[in-house]
Amino acid sequence: MALTLYIVRHAKAEDRATFMSDHDRELISEGIMAAARIGRFLREKTVQPDQIVSSTAPRARDTAKVIAEQIGFDREQIQLDDALFEGGPKAYLAAVNRLPASAQSAMIVGHNPDVSYFAEFLTHQSVGSMSKGAVVAVQFEGLSWAEISGRTGSILFTIAPKELRNS
Repeated sequence: MALTLYIVRHAKAEDRATFMSDHDRELISEGIMAAARIGRFLREKTVQPDQIVSSTAPRARDTAKVIAEQIGFDREQIQLDDALFEGGPKAYLAAVNRLPASAQSAMIVGHNPDVSYFAEFLTHQSVGSMSKGAVVAVQFEGLSWAEISGRTGSILFTIAPKELRNS
C-alpha cells in the first residue's frame, strides 16, 4: 500500500520587522488567499490527509488552518511541532517517522529552505526552491512512515499558488 505526504511551504507572510521575532510573522491577505487557492486545488484532487503537522510559527500554522478549512479537515486536529521551525530537514523526517501507522496520507507545513531540501532528500528529484504556499506531493510504496528516509519516495505532483491565480 502506498503512503502519500504533502509537503507545504507556508504562504506569503509579513516582512520581518526589526522589532519582530521571525517566528511570530503572520500571513498577509495575499498569503491567506493563496493558501485558500491551494486548498481548493487539493480538494478538487480529493486530497484528504489523515494527519496535518505544522510548524508552530503563525504563518505556517495559519497556512495549515486555511488549507484544512478548504479540504474539510478539522482545524482543531492540526498537530503543532516546535521542531519544524529552524529544526532543519532532520526535524521534518522525525515528524514523518512518528506519524501513526493508521494514517495513509499526511501533510506537513513548514519553512524554506527546509521543506525544499526535505522534498529533494525524500525523492532524489530536483524541486528547486519551493515558492510560498507551494505543495509537493510525495508517494512511498511498500513502506511504513517509520521506514521513510532519503530516496524512498517519488513526486506525484507539485503545485504553487501562482499556477492557480485565475481559479
